[in-house]
Amino acid sequence: MGRSQQTAWEEALVASGLPVAGLDGPRGRPRFAAAAPLGASIPGEAELLDVWLTERLPRWRVRVALQATLPPGHSLVDVYDVWLGEAPLPGRVAASVYRAVLGLVREAIPEPAVGRADDASRIRLAAAALLAEPTLPRKRPKGETTVAYDLRPFIEAIEVEAVDDGEALMVRATLRHDPERGVGRPDELLAALSEQAGVTFDVRVLVRERLVLAAPPVPAETVPRPRGPRPSQPRTRPGA
Repeated sequence: MGRSQQTAWEEALVASGLPVAGLDGPRGRPRFAAAAPLGASIPGEAELLDVWLTERLPRWRVRVALQATLPPGHSLVDVYDVWLGEAPLPGRVAASVYRAVLGLVREAIPEPAVGRADDASRIRLAAAALLAEPTLPRKRPKGETTVAYDLRPFIEAIEVEAVDDGEALMVRATLRHDPERGVGRPDELLAALSEQAGVTFDVRVLVRERLVLAAPPVPAETVPRPRGPRPSQPRTRPGA
């Protein structure tokens, strides 16, 4: 989440009137956390956000309060009551699902020309070839230099279908997140797919459809906990 988005959400949570944790602290900043960063140029359709409250409220009250103060360009999909002991969202994101709508630059398609009805098959074959590779060595700019990396571990799945009566293609890709190696980037996947297919893409739409969360770990055994007062700080999770 960029600085401007961070500020917009802070203002929205303060204006909501909800008992958000952190507002009573010395800095008076609401406690919340986005599940995974998203570039400013890529919109998200089902982003997740953790918000901590100092008291338990009905979901409908949280929904009504947030809907009235959401940052511009946002809409509220749903609100979930989350157990306070559940792992925070950023640590549970396993992958992102992106959807791209592509046009093919016809002049860039080598002879013999591929008919539009065959465009989807051509890109499907390229996607299957990428998935069949054990490694996909690539380079990307980093500051004033370039770094070498392997794209293959980040690619979970690629789906291709024709849309707009065959005038465009839709590519849906599931790209993994790795706590040590980073995250799969959709622009890198599309570049590799373009090179594999030998065509040039005109990217008309690129959005992150949703996040894939890893299942919470199952405890090996139940350990009795000592009884005593527990701090009450419920957490709510809006899906925006």
